[in-house]
Amino acid sequence: MTIGYVHGYSETETRRLVDQADTLAALLHAGTAFPAGSRVLEVGCGVGAQTVHLAAASPGARIVAVDHSDASLAQARAHVAAHATGADVEWRRADLFDLPFRDAEFDHVFVCFVLEHLREPRRALAGVRRVLRPGGTITVIEGDHGSAVFHPDSAHARAAIDCQIRLQTAVGGNPLIGRQLQPLLTDAGYDEVMVHPRTVYADGTRPALVEGFTRDTFIAMIESVQDDALAAGLTTATDWQRGIADLRRTADDGGTFHYTFFKALAVNAPASLRAWRRTPRTPPTFRG
Repeated sequence: MTIGYVHGYSETETRRLVDQADTLAALLHAGTAFPAGSRVLEVGCGVGAQTVHLAAASPGARIVAVDHSDASLAQARAHVAAHATGADVEWRRADLFDLPFRDAEFDHVFVCFVLEHLREPRRALAGVRRVLRPGGTITVIEGDHGSAVFHPDSAHARAAIDCQIRLQTAVGGNPLIGRQLQPLLTDAGYDEVMVHPRTVYADGTRPALVEGFTRDTFIAMIESVQDDALAAGLTTATDWQRGIADLRRTADDGGTFHYTFFKALAVNAPASLRAWRRTPRTPPTFRG
């Protein structure tokens, strides 16, 4: 699996991922629940931050959670067990581009915050379609760092965010991928693609979002790339400190922060339907 995870695998990053998932659970998981007995594949489960909420919403589903990292899988297993969801979760180490499952083995696939780290997201989505039964669904959730809007506005804060974008892009990721979900899924062969923006807006009247998202999720993510940004010569220590200070002001009294996630739902169209759509057809001739 080709993944460039620019945020690293520290305990701090694990806490950030869990904080993010817990803070945004209602926003991102609303409307996602799978029937009892259905077989669900979670691709790139990481430390299980999203798995907890996936399992809680679908306690009767049989979830197979895969990741390329044994260490992450161990953390995920412990994290889900600690929440006592009672869900049927199977943990598997697997390469997203070479999944060890039979064709059409799953009824549903769930992919959250994975595509942004891949060099070939369209190929990954096409490969996942092989293990999804005809008529089965895929749910994909991604962010888009270009959607960040905040007050007070600051060129230095935007430059700090741009450092993270440039670093992630340099290792083959795409931090702006949210806006591309519809064409990516369509090009990968899925049908009935529907994309819905899920917006986070935080100000002083929403202290839980200010703390859980603005500070502990977004600003923490930007802060985590400080050393890499300085080492790559993308900024100076002075400019970086000014940018982070300005970002932090958006979480103070009078500050506001806005960010958009994109949640897509699509169907794996039967092969016969895809073939029919690719077949050139002559328009009918009407005789009067």
